[in-house]
Amino acid sequence: MDKDSQGLLDSSLMASGTASRSEDEESLAGQKRASSQALGTIPKRRSSSRFIKRKKFDDELVESSLAKSSTRAKGASGVELGRCSGSEPSSSEKKKVSKAPSTPVPPSPAPAPGLTKRVKKSKQPLQVTKDLGRWKPADDLLLINAVLQTNDLTSVHLGVKFSCRFTLREVQERWYALLYDPVISKLACQAMRQLHPEAIAAIQSKALFSKAEEQLLSKVGSTSQPTLETFQDLLHRHPDAFYLARTAKALQAHWQLMKQYYLLEDQTVQPLPKGDQVLNFSDAEDLIDDSKLKDMRDEVLEHELMVADRRQKREIRQLEQELHKWQVLVDSITGMSSPDFDNQTLAVLRGRMVRYLMRSREITLGRATKDNQIDVDLSLEGPAWKISRKQGVIKLKNNGDFFIANEGRRPIYIDGRPVLCGSKWRLSNNSVVEIASLRFVFLINQDLIALIRAEAAKITPQ
Repeated sequence: MDKDSQGLLDSSLMASGTASRSEDEESLAGQKRASSQALGTIPKRRSSSRFIKRKKFDDELVESSLAKSSTRAKGASGVELGRCSGSEPSSSEKKKVSKAPSTPVPPSPAPAPGLTKRVKKSKQPLQVTKDLGRWKPADDLLLINAVLQTNDLTSVHLGVKFSCRFTLREVQERWYALLYDPVISKLACQAMRQLHPEAIAAIQSKALFSKAEEQLLSKVGSTSQPTLETFQDLLHRHPDAFYLARTAKALQAHWQLMKQYYLLEDQTVQPLPKGDQVLNFSDAEDLIDDSKLKDMRDEVLEHELMVADRRQKREIRQLEQELHKWQVLVDSITGMSSPDFDNQTLAVLRGRMVRYLMRSREITLGRATKDNQIDVDLSLEGPAWKISRKQGVIKLKNNGDFFIANEGRRPIYIDGRPVLCGSKWRLSNNSVVEIASLRFVFLINQDLIALIRAEAAKITPQ
């Protein structure tokens, strides 16, 4: 009986809450029920549309006027009231109430995006603090102190040394931003509050002197020798005129600077002479004695020049002595090369990429290194890591015959015949010389060889 009475009480409360709804809301509820029954075959689509329109039809489905006030006080009480209202006897309302627990579950994370958006909006200024640009908090404090002292942005630009170089326009824009931009001014104030007290004291000690301060300092006589007590007494007598971070030592240093530039009251700057006494540049140049302008003799420089000249002459002499050793020339082959020989070329070792001109009776073949210099560097033709540093020697005999001697580890192939290490072979015209997969054609200057044979036989050619 207790359960039945409790169910009646709940149904009466729900009925009293739903009786207060208007006719428009009931018609909308009837349309919603009809649409929900018609779309009963597509539960996923119904639930998704239900989630989207929950805020619009929440009052007519679950909450009563009492539930509205309770949900504003507590977020979780709306779910509990929805569960309690499920004890109504009508079948249509049972369907709605059975769906009610499923509807509050997805909205439970729904407030989270709103909260995250609010948190992101509140964190946006904090992200700006990470990148304050070129203006550091120390620069802002220097700018504020300097402007308060001089009231002139041009003087601030000329007299204040910031952490980096700023133009006058940048200084003006920063000052106006500190004055009128609430975001920048707030961030700058927060950053300046985080400065160390010692850094703040160092910045305040660099503040520019105002006109009132310099006027008080200029009254101290230039002929007198003021001490620190004099400037300390000046600070005590005029506490409002001087900046709060001024010390007697700082005043003394600035007074000495003013004295150096004749800025004290009892100092006067001598005017320039007028009339004929003014000496211009041309007059001063005429008075200069040219004999007194002779350069002093620099023995060290002369010695260095002499040593350099001797070194250059030695290199030239050495090159002249080595001219006869340059008996092999290398020509790059581009297209069809002319087969004509000059009067100094005895033979040609012709490859695919380069050709070597033989201009002496004996040349060496191999692979050139730092320690080994040879006449014919076969590495200019192609890969030569398998070739010995001194692979062979080509010699011209007095009778006009050419011979090649193998002095390397690998054999040399002459027209397909191997020439082993320590052996030699006669070279004829158009002989094919193969050394470690590099092939050359040996061409002989027949006219020049004929002359050499005639001289060797001591027979003059007719």
